[in-house]
Amino acid sequence: MASVVVLIPARFSSSRFPGKPLAKILGITMIERVFKNCEAAGFKTAVVTDHDEIENHVKSFGGAVVRVDDDVPSGSERIALAYQRFFKESSPDLVINVQGDEPLLKGDVLKELADFHLKTSYPVATLLRERKNTEEDFKNPNVVKAVWAQETKQCLYFSRQSLPYDRDGKNEYSWFQHIGVYSYRPEALLKFVTLPMSPLEELERLEQLRALENGFSIGAIVTNQKLMGVDVPEDIKKVEGALL
Repeated sequence: MASVVVLIPARFSSSRFPGKPLAKILGITMIERVFKNCEAAGFKTAVVTDHDEIENHVKSFGGAVVRVDDDVPSGSERIALAYQRFFKESSPDLVINVQGDEPLLKGDVLKELADFHLKTSYPVATLLRERKNTEEDFKNPNVVKAVWAQETKQCLYFSRQSLPYDRDGKNEYSWFQHIGVYSYRPEALLKFVTLPMSPLEELERLEQLRALENGFSIGAIVTNQKLMGVDVPEDIKKVEGALL
């Protein structure tokens, strides 16, 4: 039977929202919501942090937590270190990286992602959500678009730009929003974090482009679940509205 571990990076420091993992959403902290949603998938789940308050809080609600205090440039490197130090010996088939600011992500979506990934040869798999070009987010550079081949389930490119471009001027068509959840085969994760920042990654500030530029293929499935990440304090009210 396949083994999957879900790791949730959670840092206290954030330029736009300090202490974000401990922010309360309808009385429950964001990190507790994320952890319990992920744990519901039935996979081994742990928070990866560098902060005492977050560590103690996760322990207080019975969650698993590991410390990675190294100064690393991104959550991917922190996840890779956590895998090497705490989970490598158990030889999981997949390592799923879930951002600690996705409080609406449900465990059944993670299970669907893992099931898809295990049946393919993709080194990396991720999530998408189908949207329409008439929505404002299509022009929002903070909402990442994936150019996705529906037949092969492969992501061809990711961009902050409005893609794909409609040359013939159709009134309405679909595009795919990228949801920043990554399922890695362990060897792919360890290789990815050794690679230097790539030209397209530096230009668009999207680390998944580093994977594409270095020959990694990325598969994806589409979820119908409406997700809402938390970037700034004002987003808390939006999430609460979605939960009510």
